[in-house]
Amino acid sequence: MTIVTGSEPDETYLQELVSRSLRLHDRSEPKVIEIVEWIGAGVIRGTLPPLHDLNSVDLAKRFGTSRTPVREALMILEREGLVEIRARKRPRVAGTTPADIADIYEVRLDLLARMARLVVARADDDDLTAIRDQLDNMRRHAGEGDVDGYFYAHVTLQEQLTEIAANRVLKQILDSLALRTLVLRHRSISQPGRLAASLIDQERLVEAFAARDADLAAAVISSATRAAHRAIDATSASVDTSELRALQTRHKTHARGLKLRH
Repeated sequence: MTIVTGSEPDETYLQELVSRSLRLHDRSEPKVIEIVEWIGAGVIRGTLPPLHDLNSVDLAKRFGTSRTPVREALMILEREGLVEIRARKRPRVAGTTPADIADIYEVRLDLLARMARLVVARADDDDLTAIRDQLDNMRRHAGEGDVDGYFYAHVTLQEQLTEIAANRVLKQILDSLALRTLVLRHRSISQPGRLAASLIDQERLVEAFAARDADLAAAVISSATRAAHRAIDATSASVDTSELRALQTRHKTHARGLKLRH
């Protein structure tokens, strides 16, 4: 697993994150994997915003392949909720409604609480040392006001915890849900006061792990998850459909400009 220590993660890290989360290493079609990783990384980074059209012909040209791997890649991303495939219309990056987010976080809260209990039960001393080291990394980013660095260090911490929990099915579900919310979570952590509050939650969680207190760990991570959901709701309320459409228009204008120059 790649450990993020810098500020903004590079494209390779994001593509590896997508590949791990969607278990792409189990597949044997390199072009399908490449396309899924590229689109997934673009969705996470925000360069492919919600409702952005995904032109199958352009994608096939970009990756030097036929449209068959493109269609297969888009179907994988549709199953994970990252892409919408509509009849007689171009596929596009999925939008996320407040109801979608509420459903995701209702499930995510229960799963994270279960994960926390498993970490308490299964973490050894080396695991706890690794968790504390990553928390120190998060403290450093928070102290520098480095939102990007803190956020992706937090993503890495959660990956560490799911591995320590050692429940394959739990990890697969959490990874899939995480991909659908990464952009929103990143936006919410940028809100005033959220970074400091998040760090306090993570410090309390690590203390609960060290004390081998499963009930406390589950309660802390549940409380932190509710706070994250509230922050996402508050942020999402400020991003209406017209803004998403404006983003989409800017990307289309940029794409047309690139075609004209070529």
